[in-house]
Amino acid sequence: MKALVNEVLSNQGIQGGEIGFDESEQLRIVVFGAGGGGGNTVNRLCKIGVSGAELAACNTDAQDLKKIDPRITKILIGAKLTRGLGAGGFPEMGMKAAEASKGDLVSYLEGTHLLFLCAGMGGGTGTGSAPIVAEIGKEVGAIVVAIVTYPFKLERARIQKAREGIEKLRKAADTVIVVDNNKLVEYVPNLPIDKSFLIADEIVARAVKGITETIKEPSLINLDFADIRAVLGGGKVSVIGIGDGEGPDKVEVGVRNTLEHPLLDVDYKGAKGALIHITGGPDLTIGEANRVGELITQEFDESANVMWGARVNPTFEDRIEIINIATGVKSQHILGAGSDDETSDSDLDLDIRSL
Repeated sequence: MKALVNEVLSNQGIQGGEIGFDESEQLRIVVFGAGGGGGNTVNRLCKIGVSGAELAACNTDAQDLKKIDPRITKILIGAKLTRGLGAGGFPEMGMKAAEASKGDLVSYLEGTHLLFLCAGMGGGTGTGSAPIVAEIGKEVGAIVVAIVTYPFKLERARIQKAREGIEKLRKAADTVIVVDNNKLVEYVPNLPIDKSFLIADEIVARAVKGITETIKEPSLINLDFADIRAVLGGGKVSVIGIGDGEGPDKVEVGVRNTLEHPLLDVDYKGAKGALIHITGGPDLTIGEANRVGELITQEFDESANVMWGARVNPTFEDRIEIINIATGVKSQHILGAGSDDETSDSDLDLDIRSL
């Protein structure tokens, strides 16, 4: 066996990472902001840079759209209804505006494989249009992951609108991730307001980064879009985490950073499946890669479907990066697709008012 190992190690003609996902170049990922809050999110993402995804925004307010970076595709919805002056805080108007401009939205979203839909819940345009955009995303065949904000407690009039908007959205999207602004206040109370919202936007940025790199970067063991569709497309509660670690405890630190997020409380106990992708340097061992999988899935259901991939990056000396897409988890901040007569895996499904 030792001779065999030495022979393999000395054979420089065998190279990993040459076999990729042939269709990855055609993979289309869109981050779409609905309303003022969603537009702000894609605008900030544009400034910090999100590779591998297109950025777009829709609004009923023409002036708000003008403030968005010119690199972002802008769609004015319901122009004849609102005359470009906004929805006045009425979700019904935002919904009607999106329906009136469905042709424009379909035209843009056609060919999208994965849609990250961002919106602030509680206002008019975002709350009303986001469920319509999600429906269109599903109609064109995309996986729809909605990432929305929940109002501050002091925004009393917006809270009930937000609840109703989230309930409609979860029936259209595959997964809805709710970022509670009140949790943001608890976590970074003294951070300048624009930087504090960047913390929330990081959830979107990391999700996009994790999925695009998992699919598009060649690996020793590949995961493709069909794997991701199997996990995210089932309408169950899913979460996308990315983290890294370095030094002698890089595995343990990397796993902890991947599983924990200050704005999302996720319970992985009994989880039904995961896609795990590991990037490490030339020093990454098969034992370390296996250990990552063991630690991430140690509380998963015994019959959980776990797939994993790995790649070597020469710049990752004594460092690893872990991407984890888990399904069947529990969280008070994440909802799966559902209806009035359906039961989902999430505790949130029992009472959205817990937010």
